[in-house]
This record gives sequence, structure tokens and C-alpha cells, in this order.
Amino acid sequence: MTALANPDTPPSDLLVLYGQAFGSRLMLGTARYPSPAVLEQAVRRSSPCMLTASLRRQGALGLDASHGFWTLLKKLDVPVLPNTAGCHSVQEAITTAEMAREVFGTEWIKLELIGDDYTLQPDTLQLPVAADQLIQRGFKVLPYCTDDLVLCQRLLDVGCQAVMPWAAPIGTGLGPINPHSLRTLRERLDVPLIVDAGLGLPSHACQVMEWGFDAVLLNTAVALAQDPVAMAGAFADAVAAGRAAYRAGAMAPQTSAQPSTPVLGTPFWHQG
Repeated sequence: MTALANPDTPPSDLLVLYGQAFGSRLMLGTARYPSPAVLEQAVRRSSPCMLTASLRRQGALGLDASHGFWTLLKKLDVPVLPNTAGCHSVQEAITTAEMAREVFGTEWIKLELIGDDYTLQPDTLQLPVAADQLIQRGFKVLPYCTDDLVLCQRLLDVGCQAVMPWAAPIGTGLGPINPHSLRTLRERLDVPLIVDAGLGLPSHACQVMEWGFDAVLLNTAVALAQDPVAMAGAFADAVAAGRAAYRAGAMAPQTSAQPSTPVLGTPFWHQG
């Protein structure tokens, strides 16, 4: 996998996952765009570090469409992060990951293991089991999970070097519905944290980046926008702004008004 370079990213502030550096902190999904041409324009506008793609989705498109999609991905020259979307069991996720490794030629995998079809909530009990087995098979696992601290810690315990907690249920666009849990994750875990799912507005992405999250992964918020290309650019700008604000260090909130211009001594026109 070749990292996408971003000339605006300081060399000292690259996103590092499994020992590999990336110049962007935005990951972009590839589903539900109005057309392949719009997807291509959105990718070129936002310069993501990775593109997620589902092996199952490509199979459902048919041979010609799947071939065209894969040709487009190679043309974009952005690292591909296959996912195990639609899997409901550990063995199903492992089989899909192995097939994705053959098809996409990468050991990177976004692990999705669904426990509830209505909310698409990850199976929090089986997720660490699947992650453990995939890591033993040589995969670089990025697990899609909830914002539960104990679950995230279990994923790290089995060897994951980053986790991808949701901000809200996938596809809802609600933004961070549990800020306390997300900020607790950031305070307690010293690993890359990528917000995956539930972001709907660029301001949502900027907010979680201001909290110190390392990257965001988007799909629906861009693909279903009235202008996906412009929205992709807006999210890219928001991610960069949020990261810059985090590195700058925000002022501490105050409980009472504070003068923005300090007043010292007697005004000069009252003197003498």
C-alpha cells in the first residue's frame, strides 16, 4: 500500500497506522454515489488516505460493473481498505477478509461484524474474537466498533493497533450522540482512534478532530449530499481545521465573562 502524500501536512504530523504514515486524515467510502464519475471527482477533491470498498458489493454488481469499479480504483491510485460489510459471524468475516486479500492484494482490512440488523450495531461479543483470528493470519485490522471503552480495550488486547468507534449508528448522519464516551476513549487510549459512521456534517468531523481523534471515515454524508464533490471538499477542509485546532491547543472554558482586552490602571485621558 502506498500512502497518499499531502503537501500541506507537516512531516511531524502524519497519521501512522501499523507503522505506515499517511498524509491525510480522511478516509472515504465508495458506495452509493450517483455515478462513478462523481465518485472520482469527490476523491480527487478530498485526497483521502484510503478508500473503503466491500468485496460483497462488488460481487453483487455483476462481472462487468465490478471490473469497471476496480479499474476506477486503480486509476485513482489511492490505497484501498477492503471491508467485511454484511458479515454476521466470525467465520463469515474471516472468509470475506481472505477473499478480499486475494482480490485487492492487501493485508489491510476494515473489520465489520454486525450483531443487529436494525441498528447495524457491531457484535461486541464476537468482534475481539474475529480481530484476534485475523491478526494471527497476518491482517492489519481496523475494527468498526461502538464507543464502549471496555470493547475498545479488548480489541487492543488482541493486537489491534487502532480502533474505529462510531459517532452514531451507521448512515444516520446524527453526529456524535455520546460526546462523553468518545472523549473518554481519547483520554484513556493512547492509540490512533478513527471515528467511523454517523457523521453527517463537516462540523461533526471538525468537532471530533478537535477532541483529538486521529481521523474520520465517511461515506453516506458525502455520497448522498446534493453535491458530493463539494461536500467531500468541505469534509476534507473540516478535518484539517479540526486537527489544526487540536494541535494549537484550545483555551480552557470559563464559567464567567472575561475581558478580551485587559484594563490596566487609569485611562490616559483621566490622568493628570
